Amino acid sequence: MNSGPGSHEGGPTSTRAVAWIRPEVLLETTPDGFLVRSATDLEAFDVRIGDWLDRWATEAPDRAWLVEQTGDGERVMTYGEGHRRVLALAQGLLGRGLDAERPLVLFMSNSIAHATIAMAAHYVGIPVAPVAPAYAGPGHDPAKLAHVLDLLTPGLIIVDDGPLYAAALSEALDPAVPVVAYRNPTPDMIPLEALAGDGLGLASVVAAARAVDGDTIAKFLFTSGSTGHPKAVVNTHRMLCASAQAQRQVSAFLAAEPPVMVDWLPWNHTAGGNSIFTIILCNGGTLYIDPGKPTPERIGRTVDLLKRVSPTLYFNVPLGFEALLPHLEADANLCRTFFGALRFLWYSAAGIRKTTWADLERLARNSVGEQILIVTGLGMTETSPLALFGNRRATGPGVVGVPVPGLVLKLVREEGGLFHALYKGPNVTSGYWRNPAVTDDVFDRDGYFRSGDLLSFVDPADASAGFRFEGREGEDFKLSSGTRVSASALRLKSLEIFGDLAADVVVIGSGHADVRLLLFPAQGVVTDEQLAPDVRSVLEERLRCLFEQGTGSANRVVAALVVDAAPSAALGELTEKGTINGRALLRNRPRLMETAFSNDDHPLMVRI
Repeated sequence: MNSGPGSHEGGPTSTRAVAWIRPEVLLETTPDGFLVRSATDLEAFDVRIGDWLDRWATEAPDRAWLVEQTGDGERVMTYGEGHRRVLALAQGLLGRGLDAERPLVLFMSNSIAHATIAMAAHYVGIPVAPVAPAYAGPGHDPAKLAHVLDLLTPGLIIVDDGPLYAAALSEALDPAVPVVAYRNPTPDMIPLEALAGDGLGLASVVAAARAVDGDTIAKFLFTSGSTGHPKAVVNTHRMLCASAQAQRQVSAFLAAEPPVMVDWLPWNHTAGGNSIFTIILCNGGTLYIDPGKPTPERIGRTVDLLKRVSPTLYFNVPLGFEALLPHLEADANLCRTFFGALRFLWYSAAGIRKTTWADLERLARNSVGEQILIVTGLGMTETSPLALFGNRRATGPGVVGVPVPGLVLKLVREEGGLFHALYKGPNVTSGYWRNPAVTDDVFDRDGYFRSGDLLSFVDPADASAGFRFEGREGEDFKLSSGTRVSASALRLKSLEIFGDLAADVVVIGSGHADVRLLLFPAQGVVTDEQLAPDVRSVLEERLRCLFEQGTGSANRVVAALVVDAAPSAALGELTEKGTINGRALLRNRPRLMETAFSNDDHPLMVRI
């Protein structure tokens, strides 16, 4: 392995000093498992999101809140300026008769405009539903868009670009619902500036803000819809504020050091829109809105921004770190800027390759002479999103930490040393909007939310060492023999072994006699729908290595079908975190399963 940029090889390897929560948890035994909670209580917290903006507009009006990249530089919005803009927009929204029955719906990418519009709605208690732009953009699924609009019954829609959404909305939307456009309004749309108030005579805004409480719905966020129509998760002000307070206590340095972040994750998703956005706003930090993404076409924009900005904490999906690594390896100055002020690295989705983890540690050590803590957590839209989070003890690939203050983790014993994870706390949703049947089904008789997550103890004798993510109930399956396959763990193991030849894999075999893979190759692996002999030889070698590391039919992979057609985001095959939605993929392409189990002579099939 290369030593990488920097000059600290063999130098000091102490972990950078960062104020952190004490990691102890309290464990209570129950008849079918355990109850686990942090030994640290959740402290008192604000229950109105708008209070954060009020505070920082008063205490630090000139501090940058949001920084957006533009064609000729960047646009900076301070807390003072942002506060004035939010109040003016809130003034305009109040006259529109918007409420939970007729919420504000946004089809917008991350931007200062998106942030101030959403905050204006939050400020005066109007629920907002940020919907993925792909739902109404080119190549959208009309049925999915119709479902979203029928479920929400919006009172107002705001888009960031008129022509981009005009056709889809004209077909799916009630003509009586007004549409506002930030840019390029079509003739039947309202320009955003016409919506904003004058910022004077704000008594109605102040009165509406005072009426907001913890139970006021802040937003509706949609689930991925991988198992059917997307569900609208109710997120209240209390939920989001509790989650932000828990993060503030876990990462104790946030109270004394306003965070600086560079982030691209979309705000229609709980990671970007709840976790990142509220960390910044709750703690008076600065968010550089990253115009890049972890794709070959757009990672360069992320790199350009990171050459100029040193984040104090950095969040990304595993795919994002993998896309960033070659640039860090090649540029010592980028490494020093990136790692220079970092307090910790934070990855999502629970599945990071061990090689990626090791490379990040090595690059940090070689660049700044210190180890940078790498952690992940576990949560979901329904927990807004923080449920568990790592710390100095509970760390390592796949280790998702311990319950955050305020949340109770209920573990229900499963086979093989696994536990079903259920959650209860002030950050947990009350249910799904206008879907009482599903809502009733996801809570147990004691009011705990059934997350679908599967966990195991890192150390059964010490719960404070944390928990390991073992996958999702819906991802695991059984072979024809009845043997259970832990698909998440096997996927991660497969990616480790196939290394730079695989962009991602889907583990398949439900109802079959053995386990196989759908392998999505890295660039250059497939040429003219064929595998070059030398590439096939390496794939076969690595497949055999994977097979030999297995201990039984549940984790011995006997074959892999290389899939040359990339997953489609428009068809729901690719999540916004960049990982493959296996259910959607198999639903859209049933012949893949048929080929993988019935055509061993296929030119893209690899067997041991």
